[in-house]
Amino acid sequence: MKTLIIAEKPDMGRNIAAAIEPKAKNHRTYLEGERYIITWAIGHLVELAEPDAYDVKYKKWNIHDLPIIPNTFKLVPNRKTRDQLKVIADLAKRSNLLINSCDAGREGQHIFSLIQRHLKLRQPVKRLWISDLTPETIRKGFSELKDGSEYENLTKAARARSEADWLIGMNGSRAFTTKHNVLISVGRVQTPVLALIYDRQKQIEAFSSLKYFEVEGHFTQNEISYKGIWQGERMTDPAKAEQLARKVKGKPARIASYDVKDTKEYPFKLYDLTLLQREANSRYGFSAKKTLDLAQALYEKHKVISYPRTNSNYVTEQNIPEMHKTLNALQGTSYDEWVKGANRSLVHKGNRFVCNPAKVEDHHAILPTNRTAKGLSSDEQKLYDLIVRRFLSQFYPAAEYKIHSVMTEVEKERFKTTVKELRSIGWKVIYADQKKEKPRGHKNQNKNEEEQEEIEVNEPFSLLADAAVHCQNAQVKEKETQPPKHYTEGTLLKAMESAGKQIEDEELRDAMKESGLGTPATRAATIERLKKVGYVEMQGKKILLTQKGRTVIELIRGAGVELLTSPEMTGHWERRLNEISRGAASDERFMENVKKFATMIVDKVRVQARADKTSFESADGKGAPGKRASGKATGRSAAAKTRKTTREAGATRSRAKAVTSTSSAASSIIAQCPRPGCGGSIFMGRKGYGCSNYNVGCRFVIWKESYGRMLTDAQVRGLIEKGKTGKMKLMLADGTPTEGRLMLQSKETGELGILP
Repeated sequence: MKTLIIAEKPDMGRNIAAAIEPKAKNHRTYLEGERYIITWAIGHLVELAEPDAYDVKYKKWNIHDLPIIPNTFKLVPNRKTRDQLKVIADLAKRSNLLINSCDAGREGQHIFSLIQRHLKLRQPVKRLWISDLTPETIRKGFSELKDGSEYENLTKAARARSEADWLIGMNGSRAFTTKHNVLISVGRVQTPVLALIYDRQKQIEAFSSLKYFEVEGHFTQNEISYKGIWQGERMTDPAKAEQLARKVKGKPARIASYDVKDTKEYPFKLYDLTLLQREANSRYGFSAKKTLDLAQALYEKHKVISYPRTNSNYVTEQNIPEMHKTLNALQGTSYDEWVKGANRSLVHKGNRFVCNPAKVEDHHAILPTNRTAKGLSSDEQKLYDLIVRRFLSQFYPAAEYKIHSVMTEVEKERFKTTVKELRSIGWKVIYADQKKEKPRGHKNQNKNEEEQEEIEVNEPFSLLADAAVHCQNAQVKEKETQPPKHYTEGTLLKAMESAGKQIEDEELRDAMKESGLGTPATRAATIERLKKVGYVEMQGKKILLTQKGRTVIELIRGAGVELLTSPEMTGHWERRLNEISRGAASDERFMENVKKFATMIVDKVRVQARADKTSFESADGKGAPGKRASGKATGRSAAAKTRKTTREAGATRSRAKAVTSTSSAASSIIAQCPRPGCGGSIFMGRKGYGCSNYNVGCRFVIWKESYGRMLTDAQVRGLIEKGKTGKMKLMLADGTPTEGRLMLQSKETGELGILP
C-alpha cells in the first residue's frame, strides 16, 4: 500500500512530485512513484447539494416553503470535475495513508474535508502545511508533517462557513426573489459589501459642494523663498479674500514662530494579499481577482513568491534566514544594485517592524523566494516587482527628514508654512524611479489637507527666526470642498478588511478589531459576484451602484433585516469562525444562531410590500426584472420564473415622493413615524427624513446634516427606534467640536439634541 497525496491543483501536485518523487510516472490525472501516489483536486470537486436534493418541491421557488434548513447537509460531486473525483476514489483504495496537501488555509482544508466526507475515506490523515512551493520548502514540510487531527477545529470552521453561507444565500435569495418577482441575490458577505457601496453613493449624492477661497503668501528671507497659507476661518467671500491679499502684498513681515524637528519614515509593511491587491489596483488598475490570479501563478507556476492568500504583514523568526537567502539570490538580477546597497543587519529577529510572530496566524507575509524569476508575463512581472521592492525596502534604513513649521506674520495676519526637508533617502531609493509612494490609510480628511499644504524639498532649507521677511506677493486661490470618493476595488478591499473599525460606538469597535468582511482569499470573488449579478458596474476604476443594486439594499433594509446589510454582523461572524478554528468557540452554537437568522429573514420578507417592477430599472431600461443572473445562491433555473404582481406599493411611494422631494424610484421606508397617533412612514428625501403624512399635517423631520454630521439611514433608524445613536464626533452650533450621542428630543418635530 502506498501513501496518497491530495493537492489542491495540478501544478501544486506536480511540484510536490518533483520534490519528493522525481522519478514518478505521469498518468495524466496522477503521478505514481515508489512510495507516493500524487493526485489533485481541481478546486472544489464536491459541493453542498441544491435544495431539491432534500425535497422535490424545492425545484419551484415558493416563499411558503421557506425557510429551508437541512438537518444534515448533503454533498454532491461537481459535474464538471466528476471524473477527477472518481480518480481519487480509485487511488484511495490502494492507499493506507492520506496526506492533505491542499492550500494551507481554511478553504484548502475545506476542499480536502469535502472529498474525505463524500468518498467516506477512513485512512489516517497527515497534513502538509507550507507557505511556498520551492523544492526545499516542500521537502522540509514533508519532514515535519502534522497529524490531521490537529486541524480538526479549522475543518469545523470551514464547514460552518460553507453551511452558513448556504443557509443565508438560499433562504434570503429565494425569499426576496419570490416576493418581488425579480432575481435578487443575497449573501452573508456580498450583501454587506453592497451596502458599503450603497452608503458611500448616498453620501456622494447628499453632498453639497462649498466654494471657498484660500490666500497664499509668497515670502522671502535673504536667498530663501517659501509659501504660506493664511490662517483663519474659511472664507467664502471672494471680495474679502482679495482684500486680504492686497493688504499683505509687498509688506514687511516677521517670523512669529519657527520650529524644527527631526523625523523618520520607516519602510511600509510587507504585503498581505489585501494590501497587494490595493496597491496593484492603485498603480496598475488591476482588479482584485486579476491580482489574486497573478499572485497564484507566481506562487504555483513560477514558485517565485510564498503563499499569497495571507492576512499577515509580518514574518516569524524561522523566516529570517530565508529572507537573507532570498536577498543573496537576487544578486546578479535586475535588482542587483539595490541588493548591493542593502544592510543585512537590519532584518533580524528583534526587528518588530518585520518579525512579529504574534501577528502571524496561518501564514507569514508575502515574500519572494530564492528562485530566479524567468518567463514571467508582463503583468506577472509588474506584480513580482511590487513584492520584490517591498521586500528589499526592509533591508534599508528609515528615510530621514527635518520638518520646518513656520508661522509668518504680516499686517497682523498669520500664514502657516510646513516644509519637509529630505536629509537621507534611506529605503525610498528603491522607489526613486517611480511616482512618489503614498502611505496607505490616512486617518481623516483633515490630515490629508495638512499634507497637501506640506512642501517637500530635497535641498537644504533654513530660516533665521529673528531676521526680517518680505511678503513679495499674495494670491487668492479658489477651492471647493470635495465629496467622498467613489470606491475603487482597492479602497473597497480596504473597507472590507477593516469592517467595524469605522464604527462610532467605541465598545463595538474594540470588539471588531480582528474582524472583516470575508477573507483575503474570498474578497476578490465577492467583488466579481456583485458585478456578475448586476448590482455594480465599473467606470474606469470607479465602482458605481446600479439601480438594481440600490433597490436591493433599500428592500432589505425596508424589510427590517438590516443586519443582513451590516458589516458589523458579518465581521462578528468572521471573528467567530476564527475562534472556532482556534477551538475557542462552538461551531454548533454558531450554526444555531445562523439558522435562527435565516428564519427571521424569511418571516420579515413574507410580510413586506411588493416593490414596483420599475424600481429595479435604470433610466435606460437596463436591469429589468426579467434579466437573469447566474449563481447557485440565487438558484440557476427556477429563479427566472415570473409571477403576476398581486399587490403594488406604488401609491405609498408616490405619496412619500411628493412629500419628501426624493428623486429615487425605489424610496424605502426607514421606520414608522414616532409621532403619537400619526401612523405614517419615514422616508428619505433630498435634505431630510420626513413623514409620508406630511400633506395631512405631520411635521416630523430629521435633517440629514445635523450637528456637523451627514446622517445615514441606519443612524436615523436608530434615533427613531432607540432614541439615540452610538458615540460619534459632532459639532456644536458655534463650530466647537465635541463627542457624544445624538438623541431624539422631540417625537413631534424630530428635533435632535446631544447626550454626553
